[in-house]
Amino acid sequence: MKHLPTIAGALLGLMFIAFGLMFLLDLIPEQPPPPEGSPMALFMGALAPTGYLTFVKVLEVLGGVLVALPRTRNLGLLVLGPIIVNIVAFHVFISGDGIADPLLLAIGALAGFLLWSERRAFAGLLAKNRGAGPLPE
Repeated sequence: MKHLPTIAGALLGLMFIAFGLMFLLDLIPEQPPPPEGSPMALFMGALAPTGYLTFVKVLEVLGGVLVALPRTRNLGLLVLGPIIVNIVAFHVFISGDGIADPLLLAIGALAGFLLWSERRAFAGLLAKNRGAGPLPE
């Protein structure tokens, strides 16, 4: 039980490093384009030419490296959290295939387990700030 967070962090980190580098190094096999005018075509048409997708993939690699290292795991989870939420939102709202993809379930399970195992470190983000008062001007 002691080594499970290390294993989960390594697996989650390797997934994000691999997928991010595959995109950045142009190793992804050619996919047929989505149907013209579909939500997926419009979404990818907005992201790909602007460079935004490249920015997200760089953050995926960075977050993957941070999550894979136990000392920086919490920072990596903070970087990857919004990316994971957007991946889930893409599959639910845009591609329409829901969250039944095994890879998506694995990412969610690993990230959820890591958040649960590190819940004490994130408790300060949810705790009410007691006794601090307003900031001086």
